[in-house]
Amino acid sequence: MPFIGNQPALSYTSFAKQDFTTSATTSYTLDQPVANENEIALFINFVRQEPTTAYTASGVNLNLTSATSASDDMYCVFLGKAVQTVNPPSGSVGISQLSATGTKDSTTFLRGDNTFATAGGTMTPAFQVYLNSAQAITSGVNTKVQFDTEVFDTDSAFDSSTNYRFTPQTAGKYFFYITILLDYNVSVGDRLRAIIYKNGSEHFKNTLNIRNSGAANGNLFLTGVIEMNGTTDYVEGYGMYDGGSSQFSSGSNNTFFGGYKIIE
Repeated sequence: MPFIGNQPALSYTSFAKQDFTTSATTSYTLDQPVANENEIALFINFVRQEPTTAYTASGVNLNLTSATSASDDMYCVFLGKAVQTVNPPSGSVGISQLSATGTKDSTTFLRGDNTFATAGGTMTPAFQVYLNSAQAITSGVNTKVQFDTEVFDTDSAFDSSTNYRFTPQTAGKYFFYITILLDYNVSVGDRLRAIIYKNGSEHFKNTLNIRNSGAANGNLFLTGVIEMNGTTDYVEGYGMYDGGSSQFSSGSNNTFFGGYKIIE
């Protein structure tokens, strides 16, 4: 089949090699058929033998003038089995032969744009916090949850004592989640809401209508992805209930807030 496209400028040549298991004999079988003994280079104990004088070959039959012994080392190279290819031989190309930009080591991979990049990444900054003590709220008012207990905070980016907010200081897209459990009076209650604020304003919210539900409390979950500038942006968790007296329920499995940077 003819070659399609530009002919590569370089080609590589390699030769087939056969190692023999020797014994007290003069007859051996070749892996590749040959026309005569001049198509192979035969070595016994690392000394090259003279064709015709030390051995003859035809087809797959190799015949020695003198018998070998079991302790001899014997191999041949098939000179008539040279193959040219545009693919370099195995092991002939290493890191130093690559011209791509970037750091070339065991932790990086070569991208399609001829640059080296690090595989994977760390999904930080990341945090998870929860409300340790029940927090009373005012009916119908968006109320910031005072998440005062940290499960983890990889970059000390969550303020769990004053502002109860996450300021990552690292630019990127972040996945956030919040769960709020409220104790409420269902006889007058209408809506339960979980809200994620960005920079002091509502960014995501989820609402559950609960009037006459017959339940004594309600649980609401909310998730979302928010782009952060890495300097001044911050997020906070809020909740709202618009009927009677109520409170955010405490506990690591009841009212909690978390987030982490997404690998891009």
